Amino acid sequence: MKTDKFVNIAPNIAGNTLLRIPQSEGYEEIQRHYLSSDEREVGIVLPVGCGKSGLIAITPFALKSKRVLVIAPGKNIKKQLAEDFNPANPNIFYLKCNVITGDDFPEPAIIEGAKTNKTDLDESDVVVTNIQQIQGKDNKWLMQLPSDYFDLIIVDEAHHNVAESWNSIREHFPDSKIVNLSATPTRADGQIMEGDIIYSFPIFRAIENGYVKKLKAKVLNPSSLKYIRNDDGNEVEVSIEEVKRLGEEDSAFRRSIVSSEETLKTIIDCSIRELQNLRSNTGENRHKIIVSALNYKHCIQITEAYSARGLRAEYIHSQEDSRINQNILDKLERHELDVIVQVRMLGEGFDHPFLSVAAVCSIFSNLSPFAQFVGRVMRVVDQNQPNSPNNQGIVIYHAGANIAQRWSDFQQFSEADQEYFDQLLPVEELNFSDNSELELNPRSNMEPQNKVEISAQQNVTVREVPLLKDDLEAQRAIELLEQKGFEVTLKPIPVTKQKQRQAAKKAIDEKIKNKTGVILNKNGINPQGKELDKKHLGKTNFILIKSAIDKKCNELVGKKSGQRHEFSQPEIDIITSNLDDIANQVEVKLINGQ
Repeated sequence: MKTDKFVNIAPNIAGNTLLRIPQSEGYEEIQRHYLSSDEREVGIVLPVGCGKSGLIAITPFALKSKRVLVIAPGKNIKKQLAEDFNPANPNIFYLKCNVITGDDFPEPAIIEGAKTNKTDLDESDVVVTNIQQIQGKDNKWLMQLPSDYFDLIIVDEAHHNVAESWNSIREHFPDSKIVNLSATPTRADGQIMEGDIIYSFPIFRAIENGYVKKLKAKVLNPSSLKYIRNDDGNEVEVSIEEVKRLGEEDSAFRRSIVSSEETLKTIIDCSIRELQNLRSNTGENRHKIIVSALNYKHCIQITEAYSARGLRAEYIHSQEDSRINQNILDKLERHELDVIVQVRMLGEGFDHPFLSVAAVCSIFSNLSPFAQFVGRVMRVVDQNQPNSPNNQGIVIYHAGANIAQRWSDFQQFSEADQEYFDQLLPVEELNFSDNSELELNPRSNMEPQNKVEISAQQNVTVREVPLLKDDLEAQRAIELLEQKGFEVTLKPIPVTKQKQRQAAKKAIDEKIKNKTGVILNKNGINPQGKELDKKHLGKTNFILIKSAIDKKCNELVGKKSGQRHEFSQPEIDIITSNLDDIANQVEVKLINGQ
């Protein structure tokens, strides 16, 4: 029976110093908005690494939601969000930040295709899914769920939300409140994400509080540049002034900048030098370079250039086999690489704090995707330590490639973030003097914010060991140990109702296979033989017996073939308790011919 945990549990929010500033402030702004406004849809903008998933976890408490739908843009982020609500996760946000005391958590359910059914959702407080599972007016989930099923919808990485994908969801749940969260306010189609932005946490504050790395930029600026035009094949030498002008006006020229061998050398060499300096100054050799490339061929070209300079470099690309890509990412996680090259593959949700140097070898038409790429080097190595030498990120780009024009979506960022990016990625005239490089260090004009220290508490001890709970002698032994000062540190792993049902359903199939084997063995019948196939359907004895048991199990609870994924827990319990009788009936009919 559903218990409305977001309504009945009092979360520890006010004055909770384990929460990050944007989490507590965002919570208050969401609460304040819906108390004073009927506007159903709002936006929240938090830089990468500022605790967006934690804010998602506490937002339903702010609105006392009865059932909330959390939507991710893809499978990877859905998996991460699901873990944030998983009570079996020892680092669940609610415990780590002391939001909930005890072990009574909101009940989660995850939409995972046929593995999930409506009874899972009915018993849940929060449903986590990716947009692909529920989009479209004829979607099976939208057709099953009444219009008042969710009173709150939370959308993660909401800049992905293009109108066509989301209108059917908004329309199907017309009274639900909608909270969109993103690191950038601009959607994938270039429009601002839906809803008024009621709260934004500036990058300056994130840096000052040690939530993200302090960034600096290295702008490459040759005194002149030779390039070959694709249209006529002629080599042309231009001055830096002409480089900037062409960079503003000619997209083909910008692509030539980042793909020409000579320019690529300068970007690569600069990035290697910055990596070496960072490793030398910190003594931390796990710092790495991430590179944005134009396309598949460009990935190969860049990887080859880094490898030629003695660095361990690999690339990932959507054209490659997913297993190959995963093997390379595994090498990255094991710190067996110095450089990872990609074409918009490592997006939101990818978390590797030791990516510290961003080499821009591609073209970004808007600030939003550029900011998303830069976000890969913003995650801190040392939490809440703004002055740690490890918490530095370097962005390297060419003066003629990306930053020579003011991006169309620049004004859609908050004023504080406009100021920040205007310093990091300037669009006004730059004074290089006689230098070929210029270093830019954005500065904050704001007063320093109080630093927040975050720690995890893991000192909860076990009160009960489930496997021993009916063993009185074992219980007395445990009590004796506790009286002598010993603690039982094996904590029971919580199990969600959904996981329990799914495991029980899987167990039913295994039990039926076992019953089938017992029947065949008992009667001395070869499982792979076909003597029971009286209708000559080409089925083995094993398949015939198992199919007959399956059919009777389905009939017992009113389900048709192919609907086993719809079994509820009570239906599974009924089948389990009657399985012996069903197996006997099948044996009598098929083996004895009665």
